[in-house]
Amino acid sequence: MKVIIIMGSKADIEWAKEIEKRIKDFGVEVILRIGSAHKTPLKVLEIINEYENQDVVFITIAGKSNALSGFVDANTTKPVISCPPYSEKFSGFDIFSSLRMPKGVAPLVVLEPEQAAISAVKILSLKYPELKEKIKKYQEKLKNEIIKSDEEIKNGKC
Repeated sequence: MKVIIIMGSKADIEWAKEIEKRIKDFGVEVILRIGSAHKTPLKVLEIINEYENQDVVFITIAGKSNALSGFVDANTTKPVISCPPYSEKFSGFDIFSSLRMPKGVAPLVVLEPEQAAISAVKILSLKYPELKEKIKKYQEKLKNEIIKSDEEIKNGKC
């Protein structure tokens, strides 16, 4: 079981590292790769085919015109999560290239690295029950943080 993060270019490395860190917190292996649907489509196909017979979830990271996510999804039977980095340059409108996909192409779109990581782990937890337990502990931790914060503010400690 592993998550394969495919970046459109090395410019996406910081975004990928944030996702990688969160996934590794759950004890899941992460492999980082680079391939462009526009510039190196055959390389992207090689990457997909390398992992097609394994228990994987693909996470794609591409800004601007996000052909990578749709391309990966159209060429694998595995789950694909698109996590495009936000760009101020076009007021965020480049997100539409991640949302509008042709018929039969359905990468999930998740905008934040932490949520992309959690989504990938939840998908893998369908087959690996130990991940389900880790997700439950993570969710419980978040709930307890809210309860603690409420108690602090209620008691004037903030």
